[in-house]
Amino acid sequence: MNSKLGQTALPFLAFLVIAAILLPHSLNSAGIDGKAKKLPAVKIKDLKGNSFNTKKIANDGNPIIISFWATWCKPCILELSNIDDEYVDWQEETGVKLIAISIDDARTSHKVVPFINGRGWEYEVYIDENADLKRAMHVNTVPHTFLLNGKGEVVWEHSSYAPGDERKLYEMVKKVKTGKL
Repeated sequence: MNSKLGQTALPFLAFLVIAAILLPHSLNSAGIDGKAKKLPAVKIKDLKGNSFNTKKIANDGNPIIISFWATWCKPCILELSNIDDEYVDWQEETGVKLIAISIDDARTSHKVVPFINGRGWEYEVYIDENADLKRAMHVNTVPHTFLLNGKGEVVWEHSSYAPGDERKLYEMVKKVKTGKL
């Protein structure tokens, strides 16, 4: 092999291997230890400021979408608005429930309720002011979406948003509903 090619190719191949390991664009329900990754039990707040433990999140065996967002995040707002356009149909077809977790901190969390009311979103919305759930779920950027199966196990996740991603999400929801994921 040409030594210049080898010197260039080896670091590039190493980069690809590391990127494949470190950049989770989707995952199945098995974590590193082979156990299903469940939604952690963390206290967050409902829209009235009451404490809510995430271990109570359930949907009668149907899929659950957990969407981390913020009032200042334009891609988050676009994603949740685009999903809202289809959400009633999604619920009728699959029984899916979407739970929006705002990561607005104490300085901006007062904006969440008027923001939600102004948009007319019908999602369950909670506020993670202290970023406890965000840290527990290893969310680094928003939007960050998790899909849980009927057992509450994380079966897929995605970060960022581009128009059309909501269709991909719904395809995954249908797979979860039919047991194909």
